Amino acid sequence: MGFSIEDELSWPGLAVGDLFHRPRATVLVTVKGVDKLTLPDKGISYPIENAVPFSLDSVANAIHTLFSEETPVVLQLAPSEERVYMVGKANSVFEDLSVTLRQLRNRLFQDNSILSSLPLNSLSRNNEVDLLFLSELQVLHDIASLLSRHKHLAKDHSPDLYSLELAGLEEVGKRYGEDSQQFKDASQILADSLKKFADEMFNLYSGNAVVEVVAVKAFNSPLMRKTRSILQSSQSETDNPYNLAYPYNYNYSVIFNIILWMMIGLALAVIVISYNLWNMDPGYDSIIYRMTNQKIRMD
Repeated sequence: MGFSIEDELSWPGLAVGDLFHRPRATVLVTVKGVDKLTLPDKGISYPIENAVPFSLDSVANAIHTLFSEETPVVLQLAPSEERVYMVGKANSVFEDLSVTLRQLRNRLFQDNSILSSLPLNSLSRNNEVDLLFLSELQVLHDIASLLSRHKHLAKDHSPDLYSLELAGLEEVGKRYGEDSQQFKDASQILADSLKKFADEMFNLYSGNAVVEVVAVKAFNSPLMRKTRSILQSSQSETDNPYNLAYPYNYNYSVIFNIILWMMIGLALAVIVISYNLWNMDPGYDSIIYRMTNQKIRMD
């Protein structure tokens, strides 16, 4: 927009970058249950107000459509909900990744898990909530480890997208309370694990990656305008109980403008043609009357 970032903009959400040197990968980690994490000072940090639920499905579908013949890696994962979505080479890279709760629990008790090197402090291996939190940290470790076996995918020209949703810290807060020692230890362990994960992903892409962490305590429900009809059938109540508006897509404005200006053009054309016909002189302007008059004179 022509602003000077260093001098005129005080918002820390922007930074100077090379326009022709775009990052090859975006890593988005959403942490629920906390408003702020203690992250390195070298990163860019700013508060988020009125956070609403968001989805990267459209971005993932766009990458899959535009780069279907190349090797994009798209991974969307929410371990606590057992929700996973893989596109492109992610199916082969993360084939051995634990995605269900049972797989995550079994992965934690293997020999090469993070339990052998991670200080648990006040957390316990025998508590289900603590194991859920630790299993999410195990997923972060396994993603970087599995991707390191396919470093050639980090050097291609197709974009990669990673979206991870971590809810283990929120469950720890509900179980022990936000003022408990367990919650404080879990927050510190998560911050350290995220820093290590960000460094590993940044190094795998040779610095051409953006790692983002969204810390939100709770998502607010988006504002919607609701109307009520006097004549409301029982069938509409079952199909659309909240009376939500029709979900318009991005083609709506295009179709609306085409129809609008076509109607205006046709209306102007009818007015101009009608005006000219009304003020037309049949003897001079119409070839029909002109030829008829000549034929009468000849006869």
